[in-house]
Amino acid sequence: MKKFLVVVDMQKDFVDGALGTAEAEAIGPNVQKRISEFEGEIFVTLDTHFEIYLDSAEGRKLPVKHCIKGTEGWALDKGVEQALSHKHYTKVEKVTFGSVDLPALIKEAAAGESFSIELIGLCTDICVVSNALLLKANFPECDISVRASCCAGVTPQAHEAALATMRSCQIDIV
Repeated sequence: MKKFLVVVDMQKDFVDGALGTAEAEAIGPNVQKRISEFEGEIFVTLDTHFEIYLDSAEGRKLPVKHCIKGTEGWALDKGVEQALSHKHYTKVEKVTFGSVDLPALIKEAAAGESFSIELIGLCTDICVVSNALLLKANFPECDISVRASCCAGVTPQAHEAALATMRSCQIDIV
């Protein structure tokens, strides 16, 4: 059985940049350790916006420029980047909360074998839950899990609510 790890949006702007939180900073060592220990294929999503972000539908509801492609805030968190430096991984740029490309990339990487998917990263209540639900919809018979200690939400309450939502949708919370 193949194993896939999806590292969601562990970018500077979400850790200690424009939309960073103390909770996001706190999970850094857990995320780095999980990446280092993981035996399998890794996909890394990158929230990707452009200079016209404030004119986008998302930008009108969240008017904080973040993860503008090519900027320091778009880059991976330095500790995460260091952990990934010893691994082979696939970057997946996404322009919205969930990656519509990720399921096809995972299906291709599975090459017909059975597989499991684990998600870690930011933010539990936005991009982690969006990607987890997209993956569950595409792979309803697949074991999909989210490692809670390697995720952080916009608030601790939002993190817990997202974990409950995913648990309700038969995604394992470990």
